[in-house]
This record gives sequence, structure tokens and C-alpha cells, in this order.
Amino acid sequence: MATAAFNLALINPSTFILPKSPNPTKLRVCTLRCSSATTNAVPGLSERPWKTSDARLVLEDGSIWRAKSFGASGTQVGEVVFNTSLTGYQEILTDPSYAGQFVLMTNPHIGNTGVNFDDEESKQCFLGGLVIRSISISTSNWRCAETLGDYLAERKLLGIYDVDTRAITRRLRQDGSLVGVLSTEESKTDEELLEMSRSWDIVGVDLISGVSCKEPYEWVDKTNSEWEFNYSGRDGEAFHVVAYDFGIKHNILRRLASHGCKITVVPSTWPASEILKRKPDGVLFSNGPGDPSAVPYAVETVKEILGKVPVFGICMGHQLLGQALGGKTFKMKFGHHGGNHPVRNLRSGHVEISAQNHNYAVDPASLPEGVEVTHVNLNDGSCAGLAYPAQNIMSLQYHPEASPGPRDSDYAFGEFIKLMKKVKLNA
Repeated sequence: MATAAFNLALINPSTFILPKSPNPTKLRVCTLRCSSATTNAVPGLSERPWKTSDARLVLEDGSIWRAKSFGASGTQVGEVVFNTSLTGYQEILTDPSYAGQFVLMTNPHIGNTGVNFDDEESKQCFLGGLVIRSISISTSNWRCAETLGDYLAERKLLGIYDVDTRAITRRLRQDGSLVGVLSTEESKTDEELLEMSRSWDIVGVDLISGVSCKEPYEWVDKTNSEWEFNYSGRDGEAFHVVAYDFGIKHNILRRLASHGCKITVVPSTWPASEILKRKPDGVLFSNGPGDPSAVPYAVETVKEILGKVPVFGICMGHQLLGQALGGKTFKMKFGHHGGNHPVRNLRSGHVEISAQNHNYAVDPASLPEGVEVTHVNLNDGSCAGLAYPAQNIMSLQYHPEASPGPRDSDYAFGEFIKLMKKVKLNA
């Protein structure tokens, strides 16, 4: 490539005084002579000072989105969903419910607070990749321990930026969730990546087994005193809760522990008979990724426990309860993902702003008589909570643990405590 070089020369510098001035001022005057020369640039010595596009997101609808990469390199396939949260990208990255998915953040600026090791919701990241508009070039938070790019690279997660996330979001809202392929490999053609996206499907895949713990363990950590925000309604009485790990978030366990519960966490495949032998005061069915119809073994486990002990279902747990009660679940057009979804509590009439992350919902028309819909999503009218008093069942389709927020639904843990207490008193 040819470039032009400019030479500047000073010719006959001189000093003179401006005439007709009451206060003469000395000025230095010079003549500039410019000349140009054409040279051949040496490869590698005249690189652009900014990163160029080196990654692609190829969607199954045939659209190709050029982008810049950060984090790890390689090629990965997943379902693309958008998240409308303004904060909390680290909690999103470590939420096991995102297994098999690429998360597109609608908030345009991501990474300015870096990451720390107190806000993680699980021991690793399970999502397939992160798609953002603009990555912060610096971090400015006192808790920051690492940059977002380094964090993703260490966990072998792909990230892309400088992509039109608003246009992709509009496409997902119009057409529904789409399978896509993220790649930094120039050796792969667009056609190859498109074929990968069209030959992969997330529906009917058991994603829970890949995120659940392998052995039972006791959970003891409470909500850190710096972040504790609700001390009301606790009388010091301890209840033993067995939590099924379908992809459970740490802060669900912390909130239960903060309400005085002794918690045993068990794998998703743990037999119901073994749970009932422990004679727990209550059972929690946790959040988790994917299609509830793809894990019939979990539905059967729930059926065996219902009516024998109070239960609380959250997200995936809510959907499994819906199926165990004889109801049906269905895949939503693009799901609910974000920390700003309005939900009406039909019992109190209050509206809660909730954090949600799910692609499936319970069809309330398919539920048997006696099952009460307690919460409704105000964006689309979908079922957001259930109760079946006859069998001491309660559930929510969203995340009451408020991590990273909002906190409107934290009372649900107190409601579960009251349910266990009532059953224990009447035993």
C-alpha cells in the first residue's frame, strides 16, 4: 500500500515590528514549504489503532452480523435471547438457566464495573456466549477484580461487540428466538455456519443434567450483612429444606438460609423416596435451563413428593409443578429475560417489578380445578405464579431472590416459611 509523507522546512526566519501600533510587538515569521513523497508501507508497521471486525454471528434466518470479538476464540452454537436488564451482567453470566443460549444485552454499554468473585450465581458460566453493543474500555468500581474480557477468556466463553443489538432484538421480537452461531474462525464459510445453525435445536434437550450438582451437599451461607435488606418476620425457628438443583442460583439458597432454613441441596435425579426419608419441612424445586418436557424424570419426582410435604417452585420448578399437576407447558415466542418485568400479585393487588429468565410457560387453562393462578405477567398476561392450598404448593415463574434485583418479591421466601410452619403446627 502506498502512503504519502510530508516534509516541512523553515525558510529565512526573520523578526519585524508591526507598523502603526502604539505598542509594537515583535513577531517571528517563517515560511513553510511542503513536499510529498510516495513510499511503499512495510506490512505490519502501519496497523490501524483500533480493532477491526474479526467475528460473525450467523442466525438461522440467514442474516449475518459482523462484529468484533472479546473473551475466547472459536465457534459455538446456541439459541439467541435478549436480556433487558440494565445492570447485573455477571449474575446473568453465571445463571445456569442460560445453558445452551447466547445472551444479547439490550443495554448498550457493558463491562464498566468489571467482575468480582462475590456476585457469581454458580461455580461456572453455562451460557454459550455474550452479545453486546459496546464494551467498556476501562473499569471503575471498587469491587472490580478483573475485566469482563479476561473473565470470559479464562472461562472459554465467546463475546462479541460493535454489533447492532437493537436490530437483532427487533428481529427476535418479530420472529421469535433464533438459533445462531458465533465464530471467530475465518476458515469457516458463512454457508457452513448457517448450516450449523439450522441443524441444531434446543427444544427437547435435557439441559438440566449438565448444570445440576453430582452429589448432595449442605448449604450454610446466608446473605452477606452488607446486602441484607429484610429482617422482618423471623422468629428464629429453623426449618429443614431440601432443594432440588435443576440449575439453582446461589442467592436463592442464601435467601432461604437468611430466613433461618437448614438447606440440603440434591442433584436433579435424586430419588423422591430418599428425600422423604429425611423428613424435611419443605422441598424447593429450583430454576434451571431448557424445556421442562425434556426432563420427564424430574416431573415424576415432583409428582411423588406433592401432597407429602410443602413445596416451593421457582422458574423451572414452577413449570415442573405445572406439569406434575396435570397441566401443560409451551415455548414462548422469545421468552422473558430481564430485571424489569411487571407482575401483578392477584391476591394482594400489588404490582411487583421482577427478574425473569425463561422461554417456557405454564398454560393456566390446562390446570385442574383447585389450582390457583396467583401472579400474572402484565406484559403478556402469562401465568407467573401458582398455588394449590390442598397440597401446600406455591410457585413463581420468576426470581424472587433479587440478584441483582429488584427486591419486590423477596416476601415469597417468608410465605414459604409460613407455609412450612402452618403444616408443622397442624401435623
